Amino acid sequence: MTDPYVLDLAEVDETRVATVGGKGAHLGGLTRIEGIRVPDGFCVTTGAFERAMAHVPSIDDRLDELSRLGPEDGEAMRVLSARLRRTIEETAVPRDIEAAITGSLARFGEQAAYAVRSSATAEDLPTASFAGQQDTYLNVLGPTAILQHISRCWASMFTERAVVYRQRHGIDHRTVHMAVVVQRMVFPHASGILFTADPVSGNRKDATVDAGFGLGEALVSGLVNPDVFTVRGGDVVTRTIAAKERAVHALPAGGTREVAVDARQRERPALTDEQAVRLVGLGRRIEAHFGCPQDIEWCLVDDGFRIVQSRPITTLFPLPDIENDAEGPSDENPEGNDGGKHGNSHGGGGDGHGGHHVYVSVGHQQMMTDAMKPLGYSMWQLTAMVPMHEAGGRLFVDVTRRLASPTSRDGLLDVLGKGDPLVRDALETVLGRDGFVPSLPDPDPDPAPGGPPPTGAPAPIATDPSVVTELIERSRTSVAALERDIRTKEGPALFDFLLEAFEEHKRVLADPLSMRAIMAGMDATWWLNDKLREWLGEKNVADTLTLSAPDNITSEMGLALLDVADVVRPLPEVLAFLRDAERLEDATFLDELAKTEGGGEARAAIEAYLDRYGMRCVGEIDITRPRWRERPTTLVPVILDNVRNFGPGAAEQRFEQGRRKAREKEQDVLSRLRALPDGDRKADETQRMIDRVRTFIGYREYPKYGIVSRYFVYKQALLAEAERLVRDDVLAEQEDAFYLTFRELHEAVRSDRADQQLIQRRKEAFRSYQALTPPRVLTSDGEALTGAYRRDDVPAGALTGLPVSAGTVEGRARVILDMAEADLEAGDILVTTFTDPSWSPLFVGIAGLVTEVGGLMTHGAVIAREYGLPAVVGVERATRLIRDGQRIRVHGTDGYVELLP
Repeated sequence: MTDPYVLDLAEVDETRVATVGGKGAHLGGLTRIEGIRVPDGFCVTTGAFERAMAHVPSIDDRLDELSRLGPEDGEAMRVLSARLRRTIEETAVPRDIEAAITGSLARFGEQAAYAVRSSATAEDLPTASFAGQQDTYLNVLGPTAILQHISRCWASMFTERAVVYRQRHGIDHRTVHMAVVVQRMVFPHASGILFTADPVSGNRKDATVDAGFGLGEALVSGLVNPDVFTVRGGDVVTRTIAAKERAVHALPAGGTREVAVDARQRERPALTDEQAVRLVGLGRRIEAHFGCPQDIEWCLVDDGFRIVQSRPITTLFPLPDIENDAEGPSDENPEGNDGGKHGNSHGGGGDGHGGHHVYVSVGHQQMMTDAMKPLGYSMWQLTAMVPMHEAGGRLFVDVTRRLASPTSRDGLLDVLGKGDPLVRDALETVLGRDGFVPSLPDPDPDPAPGGPPPTGAPAPIATDPSVVTELIERSRTSVAALERDIRTKEGPALFDFLLEAFEEHKRVLADPLSMRAIMAGMDATWWLNDKLREWLGEKNVADTLTLSAPDNITSEMGLALLDVADVVRPLPEVLAFLRDAERLEDATFLDELAKTEGGGEARAAIEAYLDRYGMRCVGEIDITRPRWRERPTTLVPVILDNVRNFGPGAAEQRFEQGRRKAREKEQDVLSRLRALPDGDRKADETQRMIDRVRTFIGYREYPKYGIVSRYFVYKQALLAEAERLVRDDVLAEQEDAFYLTFRELHEAVRSDRADQQLIQRRKEAFRSYQALTPPRVLTSDGEALTGAYRRDDVPAGALTGLPVSAGTVEGRARVILDMAEADLEAGDILVTTFTDPSWSPLFVGIAGLVTEVGGLMTHGAVIAREYGLPAVVGVERATRLIRDGQRIRVHGTDGYVELLP
């Protein structure tokens, strides 16, 4: 009969996490891999932990108290966690557990030295590595000492760092239990860490070996710099041999001590190249067994390797799952869903060859780099004009085929580089590697079904405002038809209808007239900037010439909220109601507002705004994100900022001011051009381009508005189905539907069955993906590339970015990651990760913009120019390098940000 309190490592595997914790389960799994040697030992189970905790005085009360503490309660958390640890250590181990432990020690050698190591049930899992969060004790001698150290491991569940880690990752303290691994000590000549993928670049082909003398604690604690070997394809490709001055050795009486390494040995490699290659071979077996790259602790004893720990490398960005990515059409263009932002999207569809693949991030083009839930990314795949592959909750486009063809490569680099130079630089880095992307003939010119023409310039389009009027009306008509026809659809018939609706969705996006209108505005912008810099020596003139351009639905959205503020401003009871933000609830907000004096008028103004813009929200390309119509209180901080920072009529005044500046700039440019040689011709060409850019540049924002309008209609219908599944006990809650792909939700509706374990795994994976930063470019080797600015014209200490809206402004930086928490004053500079269209209501009240993500033609840049805000985008780690409240100077013409004292 299996002992409930002690299990040998050979009795467990990675399926027994709930019983022996992550470390114990992984060690048990390691024992089952041919050729992998693991020191003998046993696990004290979580059952023993639960039994021991039941004897700890007042444990439930203290856990309740701990769970009520927040991140801001640091001192209280420190005191309470210390008290918990002390009480656990002072509580005697129950006698039957003690007997089981001493019995195992007798079998493995009672007088031997042991390592006693904590193994929590949330530790060393694929989605959350808890390395260093609990305790490890080396060279423990004798049953009494081992029992004491097992109690210390149990107590390490409540170290301050472990408590903070669980709270930060949303892990309930009561759901994590502690097992303990007790293993025979090994006394190595050398030890260290093996990463089976490069932990910095993410490259799965490169393994990294860190090695030092003695026990591995010297490396783990940072006591010494290790030797570092990089192994690729069976060869050591780089090695760095460090001067290893210190080592950790075991003491005869137990415990360890730090010792000096003999001066003659310090610069001798801890491993030979042959040993490093052999170790990586073992690591590849372990990686294959566990199914993901591993962080492995190893020891070298008598020229044989012992593995003492293996856990997933959780910081790596996942690879696209091509085999299981069945949702989405076929073509290549990372813009996909935005009506051809970067012009013609053509290519062979897929890579057309074996070998490496190169992927470009969709989120960086869409200004939404947050992780998406499965329903969100699968819906975007199904409505995209190009195939998109999911990785880490983000979407990527395989551009390998287009990079392989000389003709399409140049066009791809040109359009991507105009939008975001960092993407181009990352791609050029990949292309600079011999043989990584082979040269192939130009891709098949046949377009994908329903796609745009693959080659050649689009037919010319007249500079005629009625073209834009017609396109907007077409979009409105299509959305109205969708709203009408979907009302009668439910159950499986709804999903059949939606699949047809997605085809109409793509037809609207692929409308050749729409694409020509978008490209007309973009081409005119580039022409004006290039020519006027050449002729007049002035940068980014189009930024001023496009101020208050007509038909820009996104800039109109920001100005319309100023009109809402005008209604609210003279209503004191309404203002008092809105300022009492803590008691506002989305479900009752508008009804409660109407009960205040003047509230009916305020509600009507907000309702009118939501009727036109309520389908929008931050991260709106993910259909699962709550829309403003669903969470109207999101807008309250912005409305109050507008009341405080502006006077009546500000919307009209702002629009007219922009239009006047644009007219004045136009006259200035034309008069200066006429004074040049051949000036009349240059002025006439420029006048035509100014007319053209003002006619079409505003329409650039409308296709996204049409997409999001349709998405809200889809979402309302799908939520109704999810609610029925909840009533029928198929789903536990409505939002569980968000963790199924569109096709999986379709099947759940058809069969009245859903895989609850799959939903739970997806929730855990989504939480882990939220902590990852997606790269601009990703290779099939797993290498994540963000690109670099190759510039030498930026002052020392300044942050480099992409200039997207001209001008220079100095002011207080407000680092805001959640629009609902905005608290802005006139003159503030907004610093954030990305700004999709939903952020534009904030733009009316700020003086400048800095973002980590963005390009010349992404939404935030377009609206910054529309409002005349100096803006720099693509500033890596801006939200971490700029402090909230710090004074900064934004150079929107030259593309850098100065941090001021």
